[in-house]
Amino acid sequence: MDARDRIDLTTGRGLMACPRCDALHVEEELQPGETARCIRCGGVLAKPRGGAFTQLIALSFTSMVLMMGAVFFPFLEISRMGFGNATSLFGVGMAFADGVLLPLVLAVMVMIVGLPVLRAFLLVYTLTPLAQGRAPYRHAARAFRWSELMRPWSMAEIFVIGTAVALIKVAGLATVHLGPAFWAFCALILVNVASRGFMCQTTIWDAIEDAGLPTDGREMVEGRSA
Repeated sequence: MDARDRIDLTTGRGLMACPRCDALHVEEELQPGETARCIRCGGVLAKPRGGAFTQLIALSFTSMVLMMGAVFFPFLEISRMGFGNATSLFGVGMAFADGVLLPLVLAVMVMIVGLPVLRAFLLVYTLTPLAQGRAPYRHAARAFRWSELMRPWSMAEIFVIGTAVALIKVAGLATVHLGPAFWAFCALILVNVASRGFMCQTTIWDAIEDAGLPTDGREMVEGRSA
């Protein structure tokens, strides 16, 4: 079949856009291990991996467990002249929960804790039935879209970098001992990097569309199925 018979410029059927430069390409079926790259900028368009859905689910659960540990376990201990104090991220948030700093504390907790946990949950919700070969849940497309929108706002990595810079300054004034929560945050960064390496957004969207779920409204044009 000619490529022109498989695409529709009105609905976008059979086409895929580069996420970096928006160049349009004819969509092709890829086998696990193959990579499709943009002919203009060289960016990766699709890179399906065998068993990637199961691996992403496992990494998402790992991310949620690490985040819970990072919140409630001791983050660091500062000691000087025989006196010391250890605290967790949750304890720090409660210490500043009163007064004018409350909005700032809430914003920090949402960016550092809330969004990464919610994004991991949305990925599990989207990918669990797909990994089992079943039809996705009713709101899978919306859940995956929200998880992708949240990605730039998940600030766990920025928090660890900022904490490391602050500890360098504090280390000259007192003795600092890093707690398990700090290392949980570091492990969380590695899990997030691995998750990005396994994820292929194009493959997930294709699986959702193949199941017949609407994604962005292009499936319906003038009241008929595209």
